[in-house]
Amino acid sequence: MLASVAVLVALPYRSFDLDRFFVPKELALHVGGTLALTLVVSAGAALPRTRTDRSLGVFLALSALSALFAVNGWLAMRALAISVSAAFVWWAARIAAAHGGRDVLIRGLATATVIGAATALAQAYGVSSDLASISRAPGGTFGNRNFMAHLAAAGVPLLGYLALTARGLPGALLAAGGLGINAAALVLSRTRAAWLALVVCAMVAVAAWLWRRGTLWRDTAARRGLILIISGIVVGGAGAVVVPNSLDWRSDNPYLESAKGMVNYREGSGRGRLRQYVNSTKLALRHPALGVGTGNWAVEYPGIAPPNDPSLSQETGMTANPWPSSDWMAMLSERGIPAFAIWAMMLAGLAIVGLVGWGRLDIPLDERLRSITAVAVIVVVAVEGAFDAVLLLAPPALVFWGSIGALLPPPPNMTAAPSLGRGRRVLIALAVLLMGLAAAEYSALKIASMAAYSAGQLGRAVSLDPGSFRARLRYAQLMMSRTSRTRGCVEAKAARDLFPRSPDAKRLAAGCK
Repeated sequence: MLASVAVLVALPYRSFDLDRFFVPKELALHVGGTLALTLVVSAGAALPRTRTDRSLGVFLALSALSALFAVNGWLAMRALAISVSAAFVWWAARIAAAHGGRDVLIRGLATATVIGAATALAQAYGVSSDLASISRAPGGTFGNRNFMAHLAAAGVPLLGYLALTARGLPGALLAAGGLGINAAALVLSRTRAAWLALVVCAMVAVAAWLWRRGTLWRDTAARRGLILIISGIVVGGAGAVVVPNSLDWRSDNPYLESAKGMVNYREGSGRGRLRQYVNSTKLALRHPALGVGTGNWAVEYPGIAPPNDPSLSQETGMTANPWPSSDWMAMLSERGIPAFAIWAMMLAGLAIVGLVGWGRLDIPLDERLRSITAVAVIVVVAVEGAFDAVLLLAPPALVFWGSIGALLPPPPNMTAAPSLGRGRRVLIALAVLLMGLAAAEYSALKIASMAAYSAGQLGRAVSLDPGSFRARLRYAQLMMSRTSRTRGCVEAKAARDLFPRSPDAKRLAAGCK
């Protein structure tokens, strides 16, 4: 339910082309992750204490320390809140899975990816809505086809697992139908990062098959599932190509063109990404310990990039997107080399745990399939994250950490570990609740600020969200045009403090003493 809400919720405020999609999804992540972890902790369940959990704790601590020294503290708080809430989802999923909630979690998360893909298909086939953006169709309720495709691709291994382990034909058919929907949306998205991630994922699946050749084929349910998986993907992908849609592609063969350019780094967006990666690495080398500040890549990148850098908007002189085109570059440049190393080792460690689980022959097939499915999800997200922002965003972060927590085997003796004492239980639940409520309140205030801005109440928008650069800059311009110069200068300087390298903010503030 939580994941489905996070996928569907969006706002109609078109002045905020990205935030109107992602701020409400962040609110859903904060509320859901906080409530889930608070409930399992309040019930007295033992907390997992594996190497991964310790690494995640250190990573969050380094991210918080980086945020303290960030130029734009509001962006830092927002990015840090997503990381913390995603960690809450991970811990809650681990505990719930160890106490019998694994299948419900996996089905819910897989369903959320199908719902997201279905909204994109609806847009592609002519359904219009104020909650969808036409500039990057078919993005559905994500506002951007790439973001939708990243989540749909992460859902493919989950749906494959459900098809393989379904004990009845109806369940297997539902999973295959979900695969068809995701496959159709992925084809229509033309998102090369997602396509490449699934190619690598398929290679991992084939390697796993060859490693334990015949294991799946000897199981009747799994054999049926394999046939349905292939059928669902083929039918969905072929249907997307054949059935006419309302998308306005400029190429005569748009899908073939995207396939040919999947690894093209010599021109176009591929070349632009390489330039961005080089410059982002320079940022990291200038700030090796803590990076430029959690969530502050967009603040600092214009200071190192040349004017003709394709990552910069020629109209504003600032970055065209609030995130770099890579999770990996974001972790490296924003949070520093130590945090990046911990992040990379943590994902590698999770993948190793999954591979070890698949290699065991002394456990049931379903458990082994969960392990290799976790590896597939990690591979998909890691490859996508090399080319786009994925785990920096709320919906994929929720689905990733929730599914990995449900799929991987629980720590040894976790269910037999003594429950928390009442005092510790209350303290931990209270700490989780306070952090989650603070993050949720900030997202809610940002939503209220967007509503006020859209209604022309700029002063109220600024008071609700002091970190809104758009509102502060526009309010400063409005005040100066009305001869309220003192107030205009205050807002202009505040906007410049949020983005010191913004040409518009610097120009406006330069006229103030």
